[in-house]
Amino acid sequence: MASTREADNDSDGETSENPERQAMDYMSRVLRTVTLQDKGSRPPRTLPMEAQDGIPHGSLDLKKSPVSGEDGVVTSLLLLLPLELILHVLSYLDARFILSVLPLVCRTLRDIVSEKVTWKVRVQKRVSSSFPVVEQENFDWPSACIELEEQLSHWSDNRKTEHFSLAEGHYASIDAVLLLQGGSLCVSGSRDRNVCLWDLRNLGNDQEKVIVKALGTEKNGTHKGWAWSLAACENRVCSGSWDSTMKIWDIGADGQLVQDIKGRAAILCLAYQPDILVAGSYDKRVSVFDPRASSPLIKSRKIHSSPVLSLAADERHIISGSEDRTLVVFDRRVNAVSQRIQLDNYLFCMSYEAHQLWAGDNQGLIHVYGNHGGTFQHLRCFDVGHTSQVTGIWHSAGALYTTSTDKTMKIHIPTDPPTTLGTQAHSSVVNGVSAAGRTVAAASCGQTVEIWRFLE
Repeated sequence: MASTREADNDSDGETSENPERQAMDYMSRVLRTVTLQDKGSRPPRTLPMEAQDGIPHGSLDLKKSPVSGEDGVVTSLLLLLPLELILHVLSYLDARFILSVLPLVCRTLRDIVSEKVTWKVRVQKRVSSSFPVVEQENFDWPSACIELEEQLSHWSDNRKTEHFSLAEGHYASIDAVLLLQGGSLCVSGSRDRNVCLWDLRNLGNDQEKVIVKALGTEKNGTHKGWAWSLAACENRVCSGSWDSTMKIWDIGADGQLVQDIKGRAAILCLAYQPDILVAGSYDKRVSVFDPRASSPLIKSRKIHSSPVLSLAADERHIISGSEDRTLVVFDRRVNAVSQRIQLDNYLFCMSYEAHQLWAGDNQGLIHVYGNHGGTFQHLRCFDVGHTSQVTGIWHSAGALYTTSTDKTMKIHIPTDPPTTLGTQAHSSVVNGVSAAGRTVAAASCGQTVEIWRFLE
């Protein structure tokens, strides 16, 4: 095993350049504010999708009653109605209620709820654009519909959303934020070199009891350089820093340090899977570690010609975006690069879920890639209204959040094109976003963690 690991690693040694000088050079080059003078003249690039012809077709006939009684006896007057009218009646009920309660009422309602067409019709009545952007064969329509409806409800009525600005944890710009345990905990990384753990369970009840603690035992900070990137797997959180280290914390043990891994250069992005930890670094490398091993480094390859800015991973692929304007897909099964896609701009952030890769670039645009049988294909390019680079993106089946150096966070429905529900303006640059459960968190250059919580 040792010889295999050594053979995988490039051997040009550790970088000797001053990390602080690297960080300042990075800030002036990558994170400078860019105005989009040419956005208006550049049409979004798209690939053709199948046309949708109004109400989608399924195995149920919308014009016929789904039941006429068993043994010739009608059991419910409601079920005598055509399915189209039954769906209209159901549209006044909460989607979660429909999914959890109606299947228990009778077999007919259970069949209606289990039909994909039921949820397609429901979604189509609520959004005017195509949804979803990338439809998979096993797309979870009920869950997507629930998320979409809650997104529409919470952000269209300010009375359903609480906003908190947490300013007690850091004294410098916050560059990374990550929600854990369904939104009850939050982790933030800052240029003050600290990684802070926030307990949000009392948020909204007694804000003075929102406990915050800096991770680690060092007096001068969690790291010796800017705490720049965060990733989590179950109860383990990894923080990456400009001091070239990665530290793994056990959140289940009140943030106790589990492992300290030394890298070759500044750690700019991370991806955490159950079996591996992946790091993208300033020295153009993508490195793979096994945190469970005594010698954690598995391989480290210089697959880019500029710093690695964004990462995503699953059980088969590692996807990396770099300042060299390439997107590289590494196939873990064959231990080799399977795709190298040249881009017009570089990707600064990624969100990867259910074979969809959503990414924000340095020109304020959002790109969507679909994973089809292991091959990633560029499907869409959207202008969602940001006027400079997208610093953070979070995507799920029914929700989309983006942050930018234009000092805004935008809330969208992930339709084609995205339906923007609102913009949260801020006094400082917004550096990243995370969502979990009923909570959304954003990292601010103004030394605050911004929290939005949906009321039940």
